[in-house]
Amino acid sequence: MQNAIIAATGAYVPTRRIDNAYFDQLLGETVSIWLEEKVEIFERRWCTPTESTADLCVQAAHQALDRAKLSPDELQLIIIATDTPEFISPSTASVVQHRLGAKSAGTFDINTACAGFVTALDVGAKYIQSDVNYQNILVIGAYAMSKYLNLADKKTVTLFADGAGAVILQASNVKNRGFLSSQLVSEGQYHDYMGIYAGGTQQPITAATLESHAHQLVFAKKFPKTLNPEIWSAMALELNQRLGIRSDEVDQYFITQININSIRETMDRLELPHSKAHTIMHYYGYTGSACIPMAFNDAWEKNLVQTGDLVYFIGSGGGLAFASAAFRL
Repeated sequence: MQNAIIAATGAYVPTRRIDNAYFDQLLGETVSIWLEEKVEIFERRWCTPTESTADLCVQAAHQALDRAKLSPDELQLIIIATDTPEFISPSTASVVQHRLGAKSAGTFDINTACAGFVTALDVGAKYIQSDVNYQNILVIGAYAMSKYLNLADKKTVTLFADGAGAVILQASNVKNRGFLSSQLVSEGQYHDYMGIYAGGTQQPITAATLESHAHQLVFAKKFPKTLNPEIWSAMALELNQRLGIRSDEVDQYFITQININSIRETMDRLELPHSKAHTIMHYYGYTGSACIPMAFNDAWEKNLVQTGDLVYFIGSGGGLAFASAAFRL
């Protein structure tokens, strides 16, 4: 049976840099010290007014395709994970397919918020495993949350940023490489804790929703502090059990980059050095469904991962949705 390997990676961020001093001026108070000392975010990238999610996707896709030495017409499927889509309808993936000229590729979007990329990775790998007609699949995690930020809300405006990360999943018959296992978990009781709650059928956009900022990202309730580390570490241990390995046999963990302290707590729970969880939020902020592929791309470019390594992808996002996947590179 053919399996899905990660053949290449790519990433793209907007050129517009936003440093922490910007928020000191914007909010009229000093938040830069807290961002640097407690959150360890020093800058991030935001789209320009004319840039959108599809623009980020296309750039990341081109890099991944070039590195895989593939032309767009060799793709059979494009999956885009995002909760900041180009439109409510149609899918962002259809826009990207057209711009790439990937005429042989089917398309769809996945929205499990910031767990979206790992969910899409799982789905794409299983397409390849189950159907020989799928040989090359483009999976992109993309985020343009700056478009949905309330500039007066310091809980969100200082953290969230934009970017895209891509991988090419490729069919292979090489043994001991590729997709190994995955798990999806949801904690739906938290669906109303964080999100963009206007613009859908439950609360259409009206003058009242615009005035209340319900069309923008909001932290409506406070999450339990240990929720992410508890579930992330539990998912890692579940993958260990399925694969019959120990935590220290995993070469790198790529975890949702919303909170550096939660990632470090997860590594502590697994009794691993913090260096085994590569992080990029320091210069890119929180890029949602893009953060894991962007971190993976960064690690790939810096030779922190290489062929033969075992890696875990563990994502979480609003809903709450969680997804994990294990790959042998």
